[in-house]
Amino acid sequence: MAAQPDPRHTPVLITVTGPDKPGVSSVLFAVLTRHGVDILDVEQVVIRGQLVLGALVGAHHDAEGLQETVEQAMATVSMQVDVEIGVDPLSQARLGSSHVLVVLGRPVTARAFGEVARRLAALGTNIDAIRRVADYPVTGLELRVSVATDTPEADAELRAALVELSTRVELDIAVERDLLSRRAKRLIVFDVDSTLIQGEVIEMLAAKAGCEEQVREVTEAAMRGELDFTESLERRVKLLAGLPASVMDEVADALELTAGARTTIRTLKRLGFRCGVVSGGFTYIIERLVEDLGLDFHAANELEVVDGRITGRVVGDVVDRPGKAVALRRFAEQYGVPLAQCVAVGDGANDIDMLSTAGLGVAFNAKPALREVADTALSHPYLDVVLFVLGVTRAEVEAADAADGLDLDRP
Repeated sequence: MAAQPDPRHTPVLITVTGPDKPGVSSVLFAVLTRHGVDILDVEQVVIRGQLVLGALVGAHHDAEGLQETVEQAMATVSMQVDVEIGVDPLSQARLGSSHVLVVLGRPVTARAFGEVARRLAALGTNIDAIRRVADYPVTGLELRVSVATDTPEADAELRAALVELSTRVELDIAVERDLLSRRAKRLIVFDVDSTLIQGEVIEMLAAKAGCEEQVREVTEAAMRGELDFTESLERRVKLLAGLPASVMDEVADALELTAGARTTIRTLKRLGFRCGVVSGGFTYIIERLVEDLGLDFHAANELEVVDGRITGRVVGDVVDRPGKAVALRRFAEQYGVPLAQCVAVGDGANDIDMLSTAGLGVAFNAKPALREVADTALSHPYLDVVLFVLGVTRAEVEAADAADGLDLDRP
């Protein structure tokens, strides 16, 4: 935020552009030091080797002489400079951005991004800053923006407009208030089937029993919200009656993680997150994932096994739609993390309560019923895109991997 102006100063805005190189800032500030100016605001960005450096200063005397000296000094380092004397020092001063948008696409076309900029302008929303957060597996751009009037109504209007636009321009646009809580997330919970892993475990078990199609139909109805989850679970599990329990080991061995899952968990654990899963699936299989990924907690359903065979019944409390929210609350309390600092990621209608309970709910390649209530919806099949929504950049991920000696070349 720019400092409050002193009426005894003449505000001068200096903008330096050109190839980034060592010494540019030192040359500029040597001149400013000689003229005894006060620094009111400074911003610098480097885009593909091109520097843009802006300094808003308060000149006590001879602003024209300052302009001449700055122009001469910048010429010695082959930089372009623009100097404006008497600018309004508060014209761009803000209390801070009200929202952060993360725009994700593969690719982000100029046409699509232009639509985003036009929609924001139509809402009276200013773009304060833009930075790239990812170039792989998607392009991610983080925008800090300020709504014209920071009210709940303006927040709702911004979100609704960007949801509509996101579908039309084929971009994912995540929206969060730019509050301290955005940078203080500490616990994340993932759904398992079609989120942390590819496919549905119960359908893989059903394939062993020869009833995969019947189970899939019930699963899809439940995920769309057309069927109560507990009822759907009981109907599907009943079809598994008589299967040898050993098939659960076969299914566990065949699980395929969603692209980016290991990167996501590894990176979040480096940041101190508590990471776990809450699943409508089955404990025996989930525990293999927990061990493999080093997760901190898990909750799932218990298949009854008698004499080495699946009975077709679930024992204990069912982890259904409300049960998932209960589990999230339990783990948050266990680790002393406020719900506002929790993140939940899922794909189906049975994740609605869990995502609504968390401070940030992320719908991952989700059914419409979940997309409608989630804070943000992601449509790309890469779980590490969640990191970009949380403000972690691809460069930071790769630098941390390199520091740990991990050689993870991009495909």
